[in-house]
Amino acid sequence: MNAGTLARGSRAGKQKAAPAIEGAARAGFTARGVIYVLVGLLALQIAFGDSGKQADQGGALQEVSGKPFGEVVLWALGIGLVGMALWRLSEAVFGAAGPDGGKAKKRLASAGRAVFYGFVAYSVLSFAAGAGGSGSSDGKSRDATAKVMDLPAGRWLVGVAGVVIACAGVWMAVQAIRRKYHKRMKLTEMSRRVRQTVDVTGIGGGTARGLVFAVAGGFAVRAAYDYEPDKAKGMDDTLRSFTETPAGPWLLVLIAVGLMLFGVFSFAMARYRKV
Repeated sequence: MNAGTLARGSRAGKQKAAPAIEGAARAGFTARGVIYVLVGLLALQIAFGDSGKQADQGGALQEVSGKPFGEVVLWALGIGLVGMALWRLSEAVFGAAGPDGGKAKKRLASAGRAVFYGFVAYSVLSFAAGAGGSGSSDGKSRDATAKVMDLPAGRWLVGVAGVVIACAGVWMAVQAIRRKYHKRMKLTEMSRRVRQTVDVTGIGGGTARGLVFAVAGGFAVRAAYDYEPDKAKGMDDTLRSFTETPAGPWLLVLIAVGLMLFGVFSFAMARYRKV
């Protein structure tokens, strides 16, 4: 069987699965949007003095669980994230949308995202099932860092992981500022006002998200350099660290608003993303 036959088979398989794949992707973007909006709201409360909140995925799920129909919403979020993971897996198998979607680099990136969203979905569904699968991101980060540091060359592994995360954060921010998301969206279906809103949320939200990742990666590098796992930080501690800058809590306010904007941008992706 030659490469051309494989490519035709891949395209045929993708076309047959297209409606389910599209639905899964759009459900995934919606679920991601809800979580980012909630994390941003929690971070905003922390900035204004409510230090008892936990501004990460676990905190967001706790907020949802305490609301009417919270259990139903939790299951919906988990299923939506499963959809996101399956969509990314389909991109790894069949290729992503666009002329270069079938390249090995794109497929590998999609496979990595599928694994990431698979873990996130598992965490949310475990929480929904009452298994406590989404605890503090800070505790998980410290525990994981400590375990890796116990391995041979573990210190170097943590350092490299930190550099990768920091670079990924910078890349996210730069991509957002350059509005690279345009090529993945159905711009012709947007009104002028909708497109302006997408750009505000895409640039502001993507930059804030990238900054959080970059700073979290920096903390991992510092933990490796000092050989102190406790210096690694999850999202909650990373967000709180912004209040320790000369700008004080106002920088956290900006980041929190940015994360909420990214949540709204995810809703726009659910509607206008090319799948």
